[in-house]
Amino acid sequence: MAGRRARTGRGWDASPPRTGDGTTTPRARRHRRGHAEETDPEAPPGTPRDEAELAREICLRQLAVRPRTRAELAGALAKRGISEEVSAEVLDRYDEVGIIDDAAFARAWVSSRHAGRGLARRALANELRQRGVDGEVASEALGELDEETEAETARALVERKLRSARGEPDAVFRRLVAMLARKGYPPGVAIRAVKDALAAQSAEAAEFAEQIDADALADAEGDPDRDSRSLG
Repeated sequence: MAGRRARTGRGWDASPPRTGDGTTTPRARRHRRGHAEETDPEAPPGTPRDEAELAREICLRQLAVRPRTRAELAGALAKRGISEEVSAEVLDRYDEVGIIDDAAFARAWVSSRHAGRGLARRALANELRQRGVDGEVASEALGELDEETEAETARALVERKLRSARGEPDAVFRRLVAMLARKGYPPGVAIRAVKDALAAQSAEAAEFAEQIDADALADAEGDPDRDSRSLG
């Protein structure tokens, strides 16, 4: 019967299922060719797809989701079994035509993640490193985020959180400093941002803020970015 294996005197016939005219079924042809991504759908059955073509297709699918660094694309190609030689050839070409631009990626990443998530330079540097951005390229992009802008963002984050904060001023202070620390802000910047925001919130909070020695606390946290001015 077509599409099923027939019983013979020597056991089951394992030959591919055939249609009424004797040709193999589409299902059998697909099985014999293997995974679709490893063959060219326009080529005769069983013809391997050109490796460079497959590499380009993988890259374009990755880039359709979001911009990627060269290192990210190289990792995706390696996972799919693309050789280092072909991977380098394809990625070099993408570099030449501007499809891959790690410097532009880093600048856009810093801008969007700082504006959208309020991340500080320290956290952003870590994210860029995880995505394979060269240290010098990352430093250039991070240089566009100055200390004043970072401090203003920290203060805005604290003020937004304070609207719904509950508890004694000391507990609120600790929570907000910890929140900024998770976003990559140095202790000095975090402590000053929370102190200033508390001072403007209420009389009770302002009284507590007056007792905070931001420099002493920053020293205790080992803050390398602390300046010499005392705000306490």
